[in-house]
Amino acid sequence: MTGREVIIGVSGGIAAYKTAALVSQLVQAGAGVSVVMTAAAREFIGPTTFAALTGRPVLERTFDESQHPLGAHIDLARRGELLCIAPATANLLAKAASGMADDLLSTLLLSFTGPVLMAPAMNCEMWEKPAVQRNVTQLRHDGVHFVDPEEGWLSCRTRGVGRMAAPEKIFAAIGELLKPTSKA
Repeated sequence: MTGREVIIGVSGGIAAYKTAALVSQLVQAGAGVSVVMTAAAREFIGPTTFAALTGRPVLERTFDESQHPLGAHIDLARRGELLCIAPATANLLAKAASGMADDLLSTLLLSFTGPVLMAPAMNCEMWEKPAVQRNVTQLRHDGVHFVDPEEGWLSCRTRGVGRMAAPEKIFAAIGELLKPTSKA
C-alpha cells in the first residue's frame, strides 16, 4: 500500500469505531489516507480520531474554498485511487443508488471515477428491507464493490446480518482492488 492514496468515507453508524482501526491499518501499511465524514458520523466518532490517525485534516463540508478552490469533492476525486465507505448506512446506500448529492461524501461519490468499495452496516431488519436490497443491487450494477455485512451481535441488542465486516476484511478488499491488473 506504500504510496497509494485511499479516501475513506464515514457515514453515521455505530460501526464507525471500526473504521478507525481500518484507517490505522492503511496508514501503517504506507497508504496516504484522507477521511470524509458525514454530519451523522460525528454523532458516533470524532474527527480528531481520524486526523490523529492520518496526519491529515478530516473533511466534512462541501464548500471549503480555502483548502480546495475547485471544491473538496473535485480535489479528492482526482487525488484518490480508491474510495471506501465504511460504514455505508441505509441512508448513504439510498443516496448513492439514486445519485443524490447533498453533502461532501455523496458529492464526492458522484465525482469519483476510481473503484468504490462499500461496507454496509445497519440493523438486520433494515438490511433485509426490499428497498435496501434494491439499492445494493443497483449499486452493484453500477460497478460498486461490496464487503457484505456479517452475522453477529448488533448494537440494537439482537443477532443478525447487518454488522459491518471486520476492518481486516475491508483492508484485504482494498488491497485486492488496488492490485495492478495484468494484461494478458
